[in-house]
Order: sequence, then structure tokens, then C-alpha cells
Amino acid sequence: MPPMTTNRLLTVAAMRRVDETAIADGMPGYRLMQAAGAAVAERVRALAPSGGRILILCGPGNNGGDGFVAGRLLSRAGFGVVLRRMGEVAGLSGDAALAATDWVAAGQPVDPAGPGSDLSGFDLIVDALFGAGLSRDIDGEARALIAAIDASGTAVLAVDVPSGLDGDSGAVRGAAVTATETMTFVALKPGHLLQPGRSLCGALHIADIGTGEAALEAGLAVDSLAAFRNGPDLWISAFPRPGAQGHKYTRGHVLVLSGPAFKTGAARLAARAALRVGAGLVTVVAPSGAMAENATHLTAIMLRACDSPDDLDDILTDERLDTVLIGPGLGIGEATRDLVAVAASAGRKLVLDADALTSFKGQAPLLADHIAQGDSQAVLTPHEGEFARLFANTDATDEGLNKLERTRRAAAILGGVVVLKGSDTVIAAPDGRAAINDHGTPYLGTAGSGDVLGGLIAGLLAQGMPPFEAACAGVWLHGDAGLRHGPGLIAEDISELMPAVLSGLLALS
Repeated sequence: MPPMTTNRLLTVAAMRRVDETAIADGMPGYRLMQAAGAAVAERVRALAPSGGRILILCGPGNNGGDGFVAGRLLSRAGFGVVLRRMGEVAGLSGDAALAATDWVAAGQPVDPAGPGSDLSGFDLIVDALFGAGLSRDIDGEARALIAAIDASGTAVLAVDVPSGLDGDSGAVRGAAVTATETMTFVALKPGHLLQPGRSLCGALHIADIGTGEAALEAGLAVDSLAAFRNGPDLWISAFPRPGAQGHKYTRGHVLVLSGPAFKTGAARLAARAALRVGAGLVTVVAPSGAMAENATHLTAIMLRACDSPDDLDDILTDERLDTVLIGPGLGIGEATRDLVAVAASAGRKLVLDADALTSFKGQAPLLADHIAQGDSQAVLTPHEGEFARLFANTDATDEGLNKLERTRRAAAILGGVVVLKGSDTVIAAPDGRAAINDHGTPYLGTAGSGDVLGGLIAGLLAQGMPPFEAACAGVWLHGDAGLRHGPGLIAEDISELMPAVLSGLLALS
């Protein structure tokens, strides 16, 4: 594939253009369908016992055609294939009709797939009912059939997407199959990674069906804004590596603002993460009343007193303090807004989270002004609640938008990178680039986990990573630590796992 496309996501429209271009360039459409069906059959052989009973459910379009091809190949390989189709075979057209003709010519029957169909006694169900470009919500007999599939308790391999899943948004169109695995073609679509789609797809597999580079380029041109599946290929070239002549002052200095006494833990979690990910120096800036509390817990991390925005302004006269993290445990209100304004006007790299975001409730334009005034490189890391509060009364909270679109609009409004957290974290830059992260675990949903993420991003920014790449890398590292630890994870564990996470990452490059 061309550079930077191995993890590119394609919208439904873009994938349609890929197919159209490949066919226009001389690749028969039926050959593409045969390649897709062969990929499905190959995956069935990996999932089902040799000679096992396979139920293939085919829909009225090309998705069903893929199912006919897979069924013919599996039957030839000795599997007990039962193929059922919604509607009459005579209603098929184009390549799907050719696939059905070849199935029938091989002496195979086509049974009806209705809501009363017996789905028991099979080793695997292949869901080839509806593809990613579903144009309306599923209802009637199709909805009843999907309910029966899910109630069967049988493993399901979905073709392209689980039937009923919107390929662009990850939303359920009336009803959707819950798949064990999903086989798609050429590239993933946003709906494979956005929730609830990600949870419905199961394990994801991508097959090259021979569309070629020119067709892929044509498809990529349809998506004016680039979206990626987050992973090292996207940002590893910008990942910081200490040089032989480097020292702590060449690896950046992160300033983390602490809350008042008894609310200091979040800042320390963030500070330790920044240090663990490689920042040369980290300083916690705390109110005088919280100095002793912080000093009790800090060793390699430095500590300075700061009781007002003016104090922060004085501290930031030292230009070596290049990155500022504001928000965790800081408190909500005008004082926090003023601290953000000071740091932004000083032109520092910013990571804003938690209370720094909530302090600007309904005032996203004001925050955008602060960021623009100092030409700051800013990364904001809201969860859904903080996002809704900050972007109230803007089009970033339009209910008709999916998570990818909302995050892009938010980044454009603010002029900074926005990390909208969740099990399908989306990272978006003001220029429209975006990434969806599925490298993580539900065990990361624990108190303080978000503070650690903010620290990781700040530490990478301090070492010179551009904001979008730093945000994507921080999210991936955070997820990797969670995957390595598993059950019993607490926020402190994430930073302590960074040496293993970083060693594993750098071994890949």
C-alpha cells in the first residue's frame, strides 16, 4: 500500500470508489467477489472443525454474493454447508447473481432464511446478510432473524460488518448481529472501531482482494479528511529517542499544576507519568498549603509554590519550562481559567484535562482565544461529560454526528488536538486528521487513569513530539499498559509499566 495507508480507515463511500475504480481499470467485479468469498472461507476453516456444519445466511446484495462464493468453496472442501437466503434467488442481479448461479450449478440448494429458521446444530454461522452501506434501519423479518442469530449461542463470522451495523458511524441500524469475528476487505471502516460497532465486530480481520494501489488511491481521495486506526505506524517516526549526547535538559521540562491540600494526588499521578515516559524534568507547582503534602510523596519530581496566576506568570519566565499540564484535581472556576490563560499566553505547550475543561463550561470560544493568543500547541483530553460541558452550544455536540465527526469539529473550534476518551478514544487535530484507538482494555476504567494519560501526553510533548502524534502515542501507550496488566489494574500501575511498554514499542522499530 502507499505510505501511511496501512492503517487508514475508509468510509463506505471511499470503499465503493475503490471497487468501482478497480472494475473500471479492468478487474472483473465477480473476481473481486470471488476473492472476498475465498477470504471468508479461509477464515471459516480456521474457526470451525474440519467437516463441521456451517450455516451461511445470505442477503439481497453483494454481501450475500460473498456468502454464496464462500459456501461453494467450503462445500467443495468437505464442510457441511447449509445456505439460506432472504428473498428469492431470482431477485439477485450483477455479480451476486453470478455467485448464486455457480452455487446452484454445483447442485446446491438455497433454502429460505426466515425468522422461524432453525439455527441450531451448527458449528458456525456466516452472517452475509447486509454490508456496511446499509441505507435504512433493519425491521420486520430481517430484525427477527438477527435476534434469532444472537439467541442461538453459535459463533458468528460476519462478512464486511455485522449485519445492521453502520460502517461509517458504528451505530446500530435498528438491530445488529453480535459477531465473534468480522472479515472485511481492503481496509477497516470507522464503524469497525467506533462503539458500539467495535464491541459487535469481535476480532477484526482484513483481506486484500486484489483491488490494487490505484483503486485504493482513488478511494482515499474520496475521504477529504484522513482517519487512521491508532497504532505505532502512525507516529513511531516522531517518537523521541534520547541521543548519546542528550541530557535531562534536552528532553523537556513538564510543569504540572497541583490542586489544594487533600486534592493533590491527581497531579502527582500525571507528573510521574510524564517522568516515566521520558521527560527530562518534571515539576509539580502547588499552592503553599499543599507543599508539605506533595513533598511527602515526591522524590525525582521537583516542587514549587504557586498561589496565583501572577505566581505562575513569574515561574514561566523560565523558558525551559516548556510544557504545562493543567486540570487534574485543580478546582473549577475563574482561578483555573486564569491559570490556563497565563500558560497559553506564555506560548507553552499545553495539556488540559478535567477541571481545566469544566472551568470553561459553555465557553469553548474563550478557550480557543486563549490557545490562539499564545500560539500554543494544545492537547485537550475530555471524557464525554467534560466534552458535553465544554462544547455546549456548539455544533460539536450535534446529536446527528458520530464520535469521529464530533471530535473533529471540537478540534477545529479550539485550534488544538482533542482526545475524546472512551473505549473507542478518538484523537483529532484541527486540520481534520483523526485516529480511533482500539488498543486498550476496560480495566483502564479506574480512578486516576485519565490523569496518567494526561501526564504521558505532556511528557511526549516536552520531548518534541508534535501534538497530534504525541496524543496518539500517549493513548496507545496507556492502552498497552492496561493490556499488559489486566485485572486488578490501578492508576499507579500504568506509569510503573512504562519501562516494559517502551521497551516493547522500541523493539518494533
